[in-house]
Amino acid sequence: MRAADLMVVAVWLSVAVAISLWLAYGGMNQVTDPASAITALGIVTGLVGTDLILVMLVLAARIPAIDRVFGQDKAMALHRRLGKPALSLILAHAALLTVGYAMSDGSNVVAETIGFLQSKDLLLAYLGFGLLVAVVVTSLVAVRRRFSYEAWHLIHLLSYLAVLVAVPHQLSAGGVLAEGTGQRVYWLALYVLAFGSIGVFRFLVPMIRSARHGIRVAGVEQVAPGVVSLHLTGRNLDRLHTAGGQYAIWRFWTGATWWHAHPVSFSAVPTATTARITVRDLGRGSAAIGRVRPGARVSIEGPYGVFTDAHRVAPKLAVVAAGIGITPIRSLLERSPLSPGEATVVLRGTDSTQSYLWSEIGALPSMRGNTVYTMLGARPPGLATWMSAEALSRGVTITSAFPDLLRSDLYVCGPQAWTDLVIRDARAAGLREAQIHVERFDW
Repeated sequence: MRAADLMVVAVWLSVAVAISLWLAYGGMNQVTDPASAITALGIVTGLVGTDLILVMLVLAARIPAIDRVFGQDKAMALHRRLGKPALSLILAHAALLTVGYAMSDGSNVVAETIGFLQSKDLLLAYLGFGLLVAVVVTSLVAVRRRFSYEAWHLIHLLSYLAVLVAVPHQLSAGGVLAEGTGQRVYWLALYVLAFGSIGVFRFLVPMIRSARHGIRVAGVEQVAPGVVSLHLTGRNLDRLHTAGGQYAIWRFWTGATWWHAHPVSFSAVPTATTARITVRDLGRGSAAIGRVRPGARVSIEGPYGVFTDAHRVAPKLAVVAAGIGITPIRSLLERSPLSPGEATVVLRGTDSTQSYLWSEIGALPSMRGNTVYTMLGARPPGLATWMSAEALSRGVTITSAFPDLLRSDLYVCGPQAWTDLVIRDARAAGLREAQIHVERFDW
């Protein structure tokens, strides 16, 4: 929690430093009339907007320190939330500077814009702005759903290009980041941090890790219709230091799967030479994984995630899993140092075909003396609940299923809408946010 606070402070401090350096190098001295005041405001909005964009890149870099504190799902949620404010600030930057310069020159906005476009550096800046607009618009939920993940991800990569093509105008136009100033050093350091983090943690580290461990598919086991377990083999897989409940981003190097990386949880904690993931057919990409043949080479990014017992804050453990959400739950419980009576687990499925890996849960050594309930059956029509109609008819509630709920850490994994209903009931029962643990994989 202290680390989380420090990271949040660092983000706001970066904004404050950007403005403070501009002031320190005489920013306000140039404000002498309304035109220069508008220009100054345009400069400040550009500095803050650019700072937030670089923060977004750092959040997307999968830096281990950020993952251990927040988890990638929360880091990416913040990344998405910053998108609209950052774009608005960059839009304000362009508009205010255009108006300010037009007022100073005694011209109009159209003429000033045409003049800007005649500068190569500013033309690149406009190109970068257009690319940012494309990225933010395609990230809106209503728009994003119209794209496949691969198409959306390709468009999203334009954000890197958008930031880079805007650099020349920052270094040349207006002298704000003049050579030899502390501002220039600070901003170049931010760019190195952001793009260096992307290069190291998104590309270099996964490449080295994949080569070092030599992971391949050892076998494919049919668990249920549309669900397979992939048994993997490799070298020193225990040195991945995977905690139960974590996931990795996997790329299977076959003709049908090489172009798509998949975030999939470990369904068993790796040993020195083996690992296992369990995948459900949820679309064309995940369906192709089930057809991978033994011997296929596998790349790995990770492990990632805070869905582990390291983040527990309460003496008891409450677990609810549905569908393929059983996979991180199974590995979480595998290595958890549980005492008898400490844990209560509810396994949820519409019917018996969704009881993936359920038999393994009760057989785990950590579950000796602990309770496992199963809840089968469809939900009642027209009622927003995570429980079955049969359970509701018997008066089951989240507090009757977990009598020690308020003294427990609640771990929930399943379909997103279903998970939200479990969390809703837990909050209504008075459970604190710090005791609720969930990790999302939606893009």
